[in-house]
Amino acid sequence: MLGNGVVGILAESVNKWERRAPLTPTHCAKLLHGGGGVSRIIVQPSTKRIHHDALYEEVGCEISHDLSQCGLILGIKQPKLEMILPDRAYAFFSHTHKAQKENMPLLDKILTERASLYDYELITGDSGKRLLAFGNFAGRAGMIDFLRGLGQRFLSLGYSTPFLSLGSSYMYPSLAAAKAAVISIGEEIATKGLPLGICPLVFVFTGSGNVSSGAQEIFKLLPHTFVDPSKLSNLHEADADHLHHPSKRVFQVYGCVVTAKDIVEPKDPTKVFDKADYYAHPEHYNPIFHEKVAPYSSVIVNCMYWEQRFPRLLSTEQTQDLIRKGCPLVGIADITCDIGGSLEFVNRTTSVDSPFFRYDPIQNSYHDDDLEGNGLLCLAVDILPTEFAEEASQHFGNILSRFVVNLASTSDITNLPTHLSRACIAYRGALTSLFEYIPRMRKSESTEEVSDNPADSLSKKRKYNILVSLTGHLFDKFLINEALDIIEAAGGSFHLVNCHVGQCADDISSSELQVGADDKAVLDQIIDSLTSLANPNEDHGFLNQDPSKISLRLAAEVLSSIGRIPSSPWYKKLFEDDVEDQTEVEVILGSLYLKDAEQIVEGIPNVRGVQLDVMDHEDLHKYVSQVDVVISLLPVSCHIIVANACIELKKHLVTASYVDSSMSMLNDKAKDAGITILGEMGLDPGIDHMMAMKMINDAHMRKGKIKSFISHCGGLPSPEAANNPLAYKFSWSPVGAIRAGRNPATYKYYGETIHIDGDNIYDSATRIRIADFPAFALECLPNRNSLLYGDLYGIGSEASTIFRGTLRYEGMVYMCLIFR
Repeated sequence: MLGNGVVGILAESVNKWERRAPLTPTHCAKLLHGGGGVSRIIVQPSTKRIHHDALYEEVGCEISHDLSQCGLILGIKQPKLEMILPDRAYAFFSHTHKAQKENMPLLDKILTERASLYDYELITGDSGKRLLAFGNFAGRAGMIDFLRGLGQRFLSLGYSTPFLSLGSSYMYPSLAAAKAAVISIGEEIATKGLPLGICPLVFVFTGSGNVSSGAQEIFKLLPHTFVDPSKLSNLHEADADHLHHPSKRVFQVYGCVVTAKDIVEPKDPTKVFDKADYYAHPEHYNPIFHEKVAPYSSVIVNCMYWEQRFPRLLSTEQTQDLIRKGCPLVGIADITCDIGGSLEFVNRTTSVDSPFFRYDPIQNSYHDDDLEGNGLLCLAVDILPTEFAEEASQHFGNILSRFVVNLASTSDITNLPTHLSRACIAYRGALTSLFEYIPRMRKSESTEEVSDNPADSLSKKRKYNILVSLTGHLFDKFLINEALDIIEAAGGSFHLVNCHVGQCADDISSSELQVGADDKAVLDQIIDSLTSLANPNEDHGFLNQDPSKISLRLAAEVLSSIGRIPSSPWYKKLFEDDVEDQTEVEVILGSLYLKDAEQIVEGIPNVRGVQLDVMDHEDLHKYVSQVDVVISLLPVSCHIIVANACIELKKHLVTASYVDSSMSMLNDKAKDAGITILGEMGLDPGIDHMMAMKMINDAHMRKGKIKSFISHCGGLPSPEAANNPLAYKFSWSPVGAIRAGRNPATYKYYGETIHIDGDNIYDSATRIRIADFPAFALECLPNRNSLLYGDLYGIGSEASTIFRGTLRYEGMVYMCLIFR
């Protein structure tokens, strides 16, 4: 059955609210009619799936409960055991690869039926980052749901607020409709305000990942100001001045983003917070969130990963103490849904239709579906993305559909690309080698069966014992296999005392193992080997090379691999529909220095490095004549030389530089030669133009007019890495960056044309402050002549503001270099 090209889609059964689908009808249509390896798609009927059965039928899918003809069967969540058929391949979120006890019956069923199992969570890229996930939909849905509950909670406390009219996420037909409802709430706050008695209304977001970004995306639809954690107390002091005027209203809410440095501080007062040190030695740090941030928080939106070795965000005792002292905390949106985790008092999950419980810290009591009375409003829904089932399914299917042809048409796992074969937990009824640790972990006694003293469990069996804590990417990078191999190969034994698993591939996991041996020397050897595993002497290879050479090598690999589809999973994954139309591609990489060219292309098939001086007319024409397309990564002043050679030899040309007047004058010559000269094919310029035109064209198609066009771009590093005088980092020529910063600028601002000389471009009067963040502010410098784009974009007569600029951190030290 494996590899027969017939795909099945399961009817989700794990939860009544699970309405997502692994593939939408659109994805199915592309797979069926794209000429790939999918011949049939059979969909189990479902009356709750976000896409109706008829839509799948219309695109050529078959509707049937019987999936026995399918070699590959797809789902979202784990199916019921009776739905597992023999000799089939399954793909879904199985939650089995970390030996999670509650899901072992499912794995046993897979093995018994000689089936194969692919887990979406394990499909990762070369960097280890997950390729299949539901983005930031949890943060979006969680934030909307909580705002709805906040309105109800405030009403029970005697305050009417605009939040009361908001619905839960699942009540809206789309994410756009839900956002529109939040925007409407924001407009009401901006015009009518919030009661002074609940202000300042401060939302504290923990973490900076996808979940936090999704929650903040919704929050920013409200009139808001972000405040640095260190300034929260000032915010409350300023607002206290209005207490004598209870009839006053407040017309905005406040946001605050906190990361690890705002949650803990070193125990040693002579040291400062160091992120790497904190992750390595959390025991050297004390929690401070309950003292520095929580006392000024109205709502805590918890989006941060936590594990047991780190201090909690809030313990139950700290929460009780905060409420006794009159903390304004109203509620908790625990979007991570980490039960008993960083928020110790969150001891249960909630459901989509009953998303809240009330926790009374003073009485230490819990009240389900009861928002009246004392305490905190708490949200802990564990399947938030399904509330936006349509968009979440589209997002997920966009990625999954790239892998389906390989999974459906391959009967031998060794023929799969690495990112898919590594995601196979079981193959034809046997665990694959990467997951052989699972039965070993299952044999170990569970935590519940261990005595209060973990050493007791093995002390009777082995003479010498030690408790070892393993922390890192134990499961997603399979380091747990190597650790157990080390123990057993040395003749030792292990006992799993505790295991805390990361929630995604970006997170780390921890396991506590009781390691035993009958010989002290053997135990010491095991510990030394485990230490070596934790601190390998890695060969960083290309990491120590010139970054520009790395970029060139990657470009050469990308171009050459177009013609090698079987060995290019990234290309097949992105362009499956066009695979059969591709022909073999050869690449010539030219450099002024032959040694550099040869080092860059070493080991890449179909690529050769040559010495090339573009100032040598004969040399340039020799190599341009051998290719179909020239990609020039030279300084902008050299493009004209290459362009003239391309016109003469009738070869296409692509550059990433701005199109200057000398290149523009070649337009007619290029047309006569029948070639394309494509400039500005980078990020800036390039992608910025395409994004701008897409938005402008969309607006014009809807009979709209562009009143203001403002575009910001820049190469800003993270604030802590902004350690040069320009507070700016980039991959292009530093000389070019400095010279570009000395150009004069012209732009239109609310109907007024403003011109700034190059010598004054860095004056404070020319800089525009555009955004405040907790740790920094951004400003924008005008960039050359923005008015040109009024005509190019077709908005010159309708837009009163046309401004293109470059982002910088506010307050940076400006430096001018003069080159002679």
